[in-house]
Amino acid sequence: MEKQDFRNGMSRLAAAVNVITTGGQAGRAGFTASAVTSVTDEPPTLLVCMNRNYSAADTFAANGVLCVNTLGAGQENVSDTFAGRHGLEGAERFTVGEWETLATGAPALQEAAASFDCEIREVVEKGSHKVIFAEVKAVRLGQDAGGLVYFNRGYHLVR
Repeated sequence: MEKQDFRNGMSRLAAAVNVITTGGQAGRAGFTASAVTSVTDEPPTLLVCMNRNYSAADTFAANGVLCVNTLGAGQENVSDTFAGRHGLEGAERFTVGEWETLATGAPALQEAAASFDCEIREVVEKGSHKVIFAEVKAVRLGQDAGGLVYFNRGYHLVR
């Protein structure tokens, strides 16, 4: 199978747009991801996929925490910033949006549709990615203004 065929197929799989952040002794970092899903509710656990070549992967490992910030309507700029499309790196990315911390100290986007504050429990390397299993310690729900999804290489609003 050709890699591009797989990618083209995956572009037709609609997924929520999330900004994954970390904060702590090793500093702040974050990236945009659509590969996020629930694993179990006992204990509440999320799966997050992060490219193993991401420059701040070590920051996530050293901090041991992350926050999954699920984006809503009108937050395309936040997504693009954390996807590296505006040229901002590391902590500079946090100049876009309003940020606070919940239980773990990882940055939570105040305007997010939902923020899942987590401790990293396990990391499995598979191919080009690190698969992170993160136990949810706190959840904050934002206003229900609709969700932001990525489909066919573009943003779409869902209600």
